[in-house]
Amino acid sequence: MNLPPYSSFPNIVGNTISLRQITPSDIKDIIEISYYDAVQATTVDQASEMQAKINNDYSDGNSIHWGIAENITNKIVGTCGYYRGLDIGAGELGCVLLPKYRGQGFMSLAMSLAIEFGINQIGLTRIWAETSQDNENAIKLLERLNFIKIADLADNYIEYELKQNL
Repeated sequence: MNLPPYSSFPNIVGNTISLRQITPSDIKDIIEISYYDAVQATTVDQASEMQAKINNDYSDGNSIHWGIAENITNKIVGTCGYYRGLDIGAGELGCVLLPKYRGQGFMSLAMSLAIEFGINQIGLTRIWAETSQDNENAIKLLERLNFIKIADLADNYIEYELKQNL
């Protein structure tokens, strides 16, 4: 297992998007997709506070959170990362995309990069995700990425697990 934090934050470059660290200058663009403990930010200050907590979680080795940057502009279009379970060789993979970038393939690319990092760099033996049963786009994304539904959870949520020879 190779758990965070790392000597330098792992930026992952793909063909059209990159996973990179979120900087203070990015915050104003991602307020509407800034969450911590299922609470959404509504101001720049709240989003900054949430990002500080996320950064502390990374420094404590509990998570890794990337901004999804469009390579042409380097603008953050969404976020993804591993948020729970790293200490037991597992990772809950979560993601959110700004509405105007949905349906363009950004999240499929980002999640694929994150999955590869989780398996090959962190050494995860299990990757899972949770979503609402009403979130049809997230369900389709997970199924395209080879996740299989494994459980119905409380509050209309479902759990998916990556089926792969980890």
